[in-house]
Amino acid sequence: MRSSGILLHISSLPSKYGIGTMGSEAYKFVDFLKEAKQTYWQILPICPTSYGDSPYQSFSTHAGNPYFIDLDMLIEDGLLEQEDIDGIEWGSNEERTDYELMYKNRFKVLETAYNNFKKTDKTEFELFLEKNEMWISNYALFMAIKESNNGEAWTEWEDGLKRRDPHSLWVFKEAHKDEVEFWEFLQFKFFEQWTKLKTYANENGIQIIGDIPIYVALDSAAVWVYPDLFDLDKDLYPNTVAGCPPDAFSETGQLWGNPIYNWARHKETGYNWWIDRLRAASELYDMVRIDHFRGFDGYYTIPYGDKTAENGEWKTGPGIEFFRFIESRLGKLPIIAEDLGFLTPSVLQMLSDSGFPGMKVLEFAFDPREESNYLPYTYDKNCAVYIGTHDNATIKGWTEEIDEDTLEFCKKFINYSGEECGSEFIWTFIKTAFACVGDTLVIQMQDYLELGADARMNTPSTPSGNWQWRMKPGAYTKELAAKIADITRTYGRCMR
Repeated sequence: MRSSGILLHISSLPSKYGIGTMGSEAYKFVDFLKEAKQTYWQILPICPTSYGDSPYQSFSTHAGNPYFIDLDMLIEDGLLEQEDIDGIEWGSNEERTDYELMYKNRFKVLETAYNNFKKTDKTEFELFLEKNEMWISNYALFMAIKESNNGEAWTEWEDGLKRRDPHSLWVFKEAHKDEVEFWEFLQFKFFEQWTKLKTYANENGIQIIGDIPIYVALDSAAVWVYPDLFDLDKDLYPNTVAGCPPDAFSETGQLWGNPIYNWARHKETGYNWWIDRLRAASELYDMVRIDHFRGFDGYYTIPYGDKTAENGEWKTGPGIEFFRFIESRLGKLPIIAEDLGFLTPSVLQMLSDSGFPGMKVLEFAFDPREESNYLPYTYDKNCAVYIGTHDNATIKGWTEEIDEDTLEFCKKFINYSGEECGSEFIWTFIKTAFACVGDTLVIQMQDYLELGADARMNTPSTPSGNWQWRMKPGAYTKELAAKIADITRTYGRCMR
């Protein structure tokens, strides 16, 4: 079934409090999607961000990002007063998130809400803890210990806490009950707000496409609680870490730094960790995009401590048998496989056998020097088409960074004869994507807003300045919704 959607992370929604939240602007955006005749709202991972502010490097695979808790809703709940928020600095640029200010100021306000919450009926809170016991107590304890250690990674904690000695954990919990409960409270409010938002979206015909990274951060509750599931040494430091080898885009490769899975141990445990993770994701979202899908077939390992990715080696992953086992336990999950980059025949076979739609990125299509399987006439129906993802430039930004030959080939292909790559070019490019045969199409909100390089969400392998873009208040207008709706109907992607 032909359909389309818009990619916009929650953090990028307009907000008077420095970062997008699950509050009124999120509901307005759902209304905009409905008016625009869209089927999907795609977001990035909603887990808590750690160092570098990337949603792909998180302290947890299950928890939600406390920054997304809407403060006005906490006022409505009676947990905050407006004066608790007034006068706090959230940043001067309404189009950028200042994560340093978020870290310094957001938790102070949330602590005020928690102190007020302690005086209320906790029945629903206790039910929430009981339902999520599998992960929440470990996560809350992890965060409380981290805060008491000035944010240090768990690998640097004193040995009893680092190695999860039961007595050491009990002593800490007894001495820090309030701090542990604070982190549980944040998750209670996060998922309360998330459930309401997702229900509203679904009731209005909008499905949520979520995103889970294949790897987890070393400094996370996942690795701290389950060190045997990762390739760690006797001191609990990684033997190897993840990344990508050198290629045309990077002479030294990409060093991600995530610990590598101990796939043999995962298999011994019946892949229970993965089953739990994917079950949780399928409950959170209507469809799940799995980042770096090829890593299940073969993965690149780099010695821990190396400064570049040049000395790594490829190893064999669990392959299609992993997905067959998951399907036997959870049924056929609605998954989009991020299969970008160089793909070996075995990766292509795994994708084909899985039946999952892979991804096509139109910005990758127009190198005139070689054949490209990103050109629309090479697509089959079972794929998810993007002009660009969060890792790519906007259309406008892309035209400013590519060479003249690539741009001329693109213009010829999309049948655009103008000299300037302005509004008309952008909408011609968008229509080319809509016209392709792929069943699912997702376009970044930045492209509908005709924004340039300043609106790029992430530039891979750059350490700072990413994940900050936010949409201006009022940017998603009724006129824009009508324009998108007209294109959606024209190209047969209107499901309502």
